Amino acid sequence: MPRFNANITMLFQELDFMDRFKAAADAGFKGVEYLFPYDYEADRLVAALEGNGLVQVLHNMPPGDWAAGERGLASLPDRVGEFQDSVGKAIEYAKALGCPQVNCLAGIPGDGVAPEKAHGTFVENLKFAAPQFEAAGIKLLIEAINSMDIPGFFLNTSKQTERVLADVGHDNVYFQFDAYHMQIMEGDICRTVERLLPRIPHIQIADNPGRHEPGTGEINYPYFFAHLDAIGYGGWVGCEYIPAATTAEGLGWLRAAEAASKAA
Repeated sequence: MPRFNANITMLFQELDFMDRFKAAADAGFKGVEYLFPYDYEADRLVAALEGNGLVQVLHNMPPGDWAAGERGLASLPDRVGEFQDSVGKAIEYAKALGCPQVNCLAGIPGDGVAPEKAHGTFVENLKFAAPQFEAAGIKLLIEAINSMDIPGFFLNTSKQTERVLADVGHDNVYFQFDAYHMQIMEGDICRTVERLLPRIPHIQIADNPGRHEPGTGEINYPYFFAHLDAIGYGGWVGCEYIPAATTAEGLGWLRAAEAASKAA
């Protein structure tokens, strides 16, 4: 069975954010991820992690003005300076939290930016950031996001991600594979993960449609989890879904996976 971590931006939303660490641990999770740590003192987050026996699995780089609808800076030609300034902050937090990987959000370049200009900006920004993260012992990830949930987001498919990785040409840039987004954009998620396995250190899950917990939609998650085991995937699987009811009520899929693993 893969190692599952809780995305506490989306799970346990019935609780205040700092109370979600304990809730995740009480539910049996050993690791957590969340969108951004930057609104909190790093020491406070470290205390929540250590006090609940959790490891920090992932967080994102600063996204720009999230409240205003920005979803990253890396492909925005007029924000290169701001992106470069954000690299140090992301590394500082990741080191403090013991976080081994950070996701770089491509962002929404806007209709006035030609796709090749956005691509070139993204590639150059990743070339700038990758060696700095590598020197800190942190993997730099990029994530393709479906074009319906975030219209205009620059990175949408595995093929496009492969092109970015090839053009960057640095060993410290990886593909954060979100099964929910890729099911919407292209399907065939098992073969894609297997083909790109050396470049995928982290996977996220939600069912489709609805982005709820596994078992509420069309994705055969028991098969997908067994496939990850079969191909030797060793990373975490982040539970980045919106519970259909409460988080606790929606964990039946995880208990079933645990039972199946014990029976195997």
